[in-house]
Amino acid sequence: MSHMLVTLALAAAAQASAQVPPATGALDGATRHAVVKRLAQTVEDNYVFPDVAKKVAAHLRDRDAKNAYASAGTAASLAEMLTADMRTTGKDMHFGVRFDPEFKAAPDESAPSAEALAQQRQESERLAGGVFRVERLPGNVGYLDIRGFEPASFSAPSIEAAMTLLKHTEAIILDLRKNGGGDGETVAYLMSHFFAEGDRRHLNDMVFRKNQQSKQYWTSTATAVHYTRPVYVLTSKRTFSAAEECAYDFQTQKRATLVGETTGGAANPGAPIAVDGGLVAFISTGQAINPITHGNWEGVGVKPDVATPADRALDVANARILREIIMPKIGDDRARAQLTAEAERMEKGEVK
Repeated sequence: MSHMLVTLALAAAAQASAQVPPATGALDGATRHAVVKRLAQTVEDNYVFPDVAKKVAAHLRDRDAKNAYASAGTAASLAEMLTADMRTTGKDMHFGVRFDPEFKAAPDESAPSAEALAQQRQESERLAGGVFRVERLPGNVGYLDIRGFEPASFSAPSIEAAMTLLKHTEAIILDLRKNGGGDGETVAYLMSHFFAEGDRRHLNDMVFRKNQQSKQYWTSTATAVHYTRPVYVLTSKRTFSAAEECAYDFQTQKRATLVGETTGGAANPGAPIAVDGGLVAFISTGQAINPITHGNWEGVGVKPDVATPADRALDVANARILREIIMPKIGDDRARAQLTAEAERMEKGEVK
């Protein structure tokens, strides 16, 4: 599976597993047993770590043998129970089962059809490539809120436009608090804007169980904007998957200060796989390996440099920027007084 489709599927599955669509029909015992049997084998055959796969599969089979899922009268309720068991046993937040009778696996995942690409492009454009908000805050502080990493081929114009608008700011706040993930190539593309021209960085590797295939992710020197001033990245418990990679890459490259909460802790990419009963399971088939730490954030999340509740992160980061970066450069007493008042308001958590 191409990494673009892997990460798109990863983000969709992560969101779907958090809110399973309601099933309309009842689920009989025979179908329920068949689902669990098929799911256990699917995990065993595909999950990135074979030892963990055997453990999860054995747990599912044991639970089924004890009729632990007998109370699941619908596909949706069974999906919720299976998701909880898989995550608890496998310690992988990407594990998830959802009810999706319309799901169809791509026949050739390395070459999406023109229709599939057109649909992806339309959706990405509707979401402005994941760029939710771009703003210039008081004191000439840039603010960029990205809610998802859409495929780079579709989102690049939106990201480039946002960075062009912010390139003359004194500092940038990148908000990933509501970002559930997406495409790793887009993470690399975004980060390419935050290093000096000619400075190429190795950000991340993805290594997959099947044939130990791997792919490296580097910044590109071909972007029009190269922003080298201070960067603050906002995180929350909802920051997930590729968004966590973005925060982790900024941190390990020592390129930004992270402010907020420890992220969700999901580092393993994968793919949705159909099982019986209209259910679809998301199974992690690979792992992220950072070239600096030689590890990742799976199960532990990305820890911020400045820990604060997510709803306070923007004010905390903004106040620090005003006091440490902006005000020392201002010679006008009136302007400095205004920004001091603004920083004090943010530090106190007062609503403007």
